[in-house]
Amino acid sequence: MRTRSISIATALAVVFSSAALTVVGAAGSASAVTIGSSWGMVVDGARHRVFIGDDSRDRIVAADYAGNLVDSASGIDGVAELTLSEDGSTLYAAARSSHEIIALDPATLDIKARYAVPVGIGPLYVEAAGGKVWFTYGEWGSDTEADLGSIDPAVDPASGTDPVSLGQLPMHGHGVTSPARLDTDPSKPGLLAVGARDFYDSTNQLLAVVDVSGPLPRLVASRSGGPALYVNDVDLLPGSPAILGGATKRYAYADGEFTEATSYPFGQRADVAPNGLVAQIGAIGDNRLSVYRPGEGNAVRTYALDASEIAWAPDASRLFALVSSRDGYTLRVLTDPALSVPAITVNAPSTAPRAKPLTVSGKVTATVKLPAGVQLKVTRTDMEYPNGKALPAVTVRTDGTYSFSDTPSSGDTVTYQVSYEGDAEHTAASGQDAVSVSRATPSLSLNNNGKVYTYGADASFTAHLGSTYKNRTVEIWADPFGSDRSKKLIKSGTVNAHGDITAVVDMARDTTVYAVFKGDSRYKPRNVTVTAYAKVRVSTAVARHYKTGKIGSTTYYWFRKRTNPLLTTSMTYYPGRHQRFDLQVYYQGSWHSVDSRYFALGTNGKSVVELGASGEAGVKARVRSVYVNGSSGDSVNSTTYSGWKYLYFTN
Repeated sequence: MRTRSISIATALAVVFSSAALTVVGAAGSASAVTIGSSWGMVVDGARHRVFIGDDSRDRIVAADYAGNLVDSASGIDGVAELTLSEDGSTLYAAARSSHEIIALDPATLDIKARYAVPVGIGPLYVEAAGGKVWFTYGEWGSDTEADLGSIDPAVDPASGTDPVSLGQLPMHGHGVTSPARLDTDPSKPGLLAVGARDFYDSTNQLLAVVDVSGPLPRLVASRSGGPALYVNDVDLLPGSPAILGGATKRYAYADGEFTEATSYPFGQRADVAPNGLVAQIGAIGDNRLSVYRPGEGNAVRTYALDASEIAWAPDASRLFALVSSRDGYTLRVLTDPALSVPAITVNAPSTAPRAKPLTVSGKVTATVKLPAGVQLKVTRTDMEYPNGKALPAVTVRTDGTYSFSDTPSSGDTVTYQVSYEGDAEHTAASGQDAVSVSRATPSLSLNNNGKVYTYGADASFTAHLGSTYKNRTVEIWADPFGSDRSKKLIKSGTVNAHGDITAVVDMARDTTVYAVFKGDSRYKPRNVTVTAYAKVRVSTAVARHYKTGKIGSTTYYWFRKRTNPLLTTSMTYYPGRHQRFDLQVYYQGSWHSVDSRYFALGTNGKSVVELGASGEAGVKARVRSVYVNGSSGDSVNSTTYSGWKYLYFTN
């Protein structure tokens, strides 16, 4: 018998049905101003234009007050500083490479005139005052002093008189070889501020105020020499006789002398608005742009910007800055630059019980103190009021602190926002803090955990929800095993009067079922999960027998002893799935396992096995097909056995 059992087992052969598997995959706005480098810019208040010299591209660009490019003019060879005539009708550009002053129409950027400036270095810096256009220049050589020149636009070159005059600086022996920066102020017509530090020797510096209202420039005040000046910029201040030297120190002038009055933190560049507001670019490495009120040393507003040039709008409503960017420098428009920006801190407890009073406190700080008795707006946002609920306003104490109490009716995250609407000296500001307010935990249950269903059975899952506040909605989700199936919402609805909701799940695979309650303002969200199991559909068909008949109470398939039985297994298909084929032989009154082997399923869900003939009459055998969770190549169904098929071999 042992020989016959071995013979049957080793004679097993597999016939695969196959199919090819194919996977088909479904397969005009405004432009910001960016420049390479610049020596300066000027703002035209009448036309609301900002003109910038783009030195790297030999052009002048014009932007509107929103910072958008509106026009440009090319062919300005080595464009340096720009200025507007006193009446605003002409834009002047210093072209250092072509040694010219170029006059342009600010409305169209068409060139109106070119003035040749026969100098070695420059012209570089340019300003309009006293009916003329003034520029600074230098000559080659480390011992040649830089000087001041002018253009008289009223002079017609055709008359034989040259409108360009050189050597106009009314002081000699200053020793500074680098061309000086210039500045004017509308409140002081006819005055020109001059400031420079020597390129070769930074300890050699120049500061001067020159009256250019008469036929010849007249020196009003001057100072030169030591490093304490560090004149890398100069600004003529409105009001009392004073200038800002080196973007840092304020000097009053009288009787031909300068007297240091106040100082600002060390900076690189500055620009002064007609109303006296001072904008200053911080020192190298200090990427801040600060705004100061006239005569005050503490900034009223500070921007975190790496700026290279700045310019005020004439009405001081805007400050324009060239800010370092990936492509060079970009024009930034800073609105309300003279307003202090308050900071509001809000301190609420991190956690709190619902329906119990809590206290929120905080403080308002600003570079300009807020008016006495200021009130702050308070808004609470929670689940009941997702768009916010206004609470009573709170008054700021004299030291800037405030506090208020509230009793939150909702749980979860409760946010308190405290805001100030702003005033003539302050921008609007706000701050907020959040409190985690407790919520009760609802009861939620789901049935059928661990149950095993026949393949394709419709299983009813019932969720039960206990007491809640307003939300009585429960979702039931089904997540079949296997990466090819995703979690799916089966049902969402309001529970019945008993707190129940039922959904039907098609049990084609082992499935995790979720009941989800999303919570409300007084009860936490909650979800529960159960796992139910599904068998596969499996059957075994027998062929090549010559009849069926019973032996005792069991029906057998009868085969001739030299016939090979053909056994076809049908099983629910899944990629990579194998069925286990079990073979047993009846011997001495009981069944004995002689072989157990796995065979792959075809994509049609079938596996065909040919069993070797017994070669002897009187042999009883039985076979079955089995899906084994994990061992059959996947774990998406529960282990399932087909019924035994009984075989009997005769002569």
